[in-house]
Amino acid sequence: MRLTRRGVLSAVTAALVSGAVAAAPAHAAPAPLSADRAATLTAALGADRTAGSYVDASGRTVVAVTDARAAATVRAAGGQARLVTRSTAALERAQSRVDLGVTGTATYVDPVTNQVVVGVDSTVSAADRARIGAAVAASGGSARTTDLAGTLSMRISGGDAIYGGGYRCSLGFNVRSGSTYYFLTAGHCTNLSASWYANSALSTKLGDRTGSSFPGNDYGIVRYTNTSVAIDGSVGSQDITAAGDAYVGQAVTRRGSTTGTRTGTVTGLNATVRYAEGTVRGMIATNVCAEGGDSGGPLYAGSTALGLTSGGSGNCRTGGQTFFQPVKEALSKYGVAVF
Repeated sequence: MRLTRRGVLSAVTAALVSGAVAAAPAHAAPAPLSADRAATLTAALGADRTAGSYVDASGRTVVAVTDARAAATVRAAGGQARLVTRSTAALERAQSRVDLGVTGTATYVDPVTNQVVVGVDSTVSAADRARIGAAVAASGGSARTTDLAGTLSMRISGGDAIYGGGYRCSLGFNVRSGSTYYFLTAGHCTNLSASWYANSALSTKLGDRTGSSFPGNDYGIVRYTNTSVAIDGSVGSQDITAAGDAYVGQAVTRRGSTTGTRTGTVTGLNATVRYAEGTVRGMIATNVCAEGGDSGGPLYAGSTALGLTSGGSGNCRTGGQTFFQPVKEALSKYGVAVF
């Protein structure tokens, strides 16, 4: 049948009314960008086009970028893009200029403010404070200083208490390689003693040190030798099933033998912390409190292991800041896994 222009319009109208003409398919929105995928994406875009990522208060993953094309890539992947002036590469250069090697300081990148943070504790002299202040002032806004409450110190003495060398520390995570069982704790703890016990009387032995790394890192490993000790993969009542990488803005929990279970958020990554006893690098910075005796204890998010308590400043009465050794590095070093 030959249709006139009027006939075509009538036919189309009829088809629309009857539903015979299908609407063009809409493009599905991308799934929200996860923190892990954000880390992979920033690595792919490169240190000159990104400046880290974080999870904001609404739970969205935000990626800091330095150009519009990178921003478009982030949005296409389901993330929130934020244009900033300083890239990761620029912030790393700034960090190297403001980290003057002063004991009692901790430096890390804050992707939320797009700055390097230099934390200064109460032991830093007026002269060193002036030097740090001058370096920060010369950074052109790339860095800022903050006061750390009290003294930056290692948390000598997480989980359940362990004893060795006259000190109390905290067990981090139980781990295994095949049928051989171990536990991880802080390296500044395992440096102190080759043998570790479950009680202060040193009558119930847990096992022997098989590895220790401090300074530089802060992790150590102990092999269980007492077959009567019940070993499971939990932290308190929380089962641990995997290990992961922390991200800025992440809600985390820490457990220690002095102050029990405490919560907070991750505030920075790759922190350099300069204790009087030595410098450690690559730390997780948090606003979780800790005190002496919590060293080595676990940092985790749900069932995912994240870190081992290294040290910090302040306390759990007035608040403080704590730094953690990323646990995946220790697992890789010793060829063990959480369970």
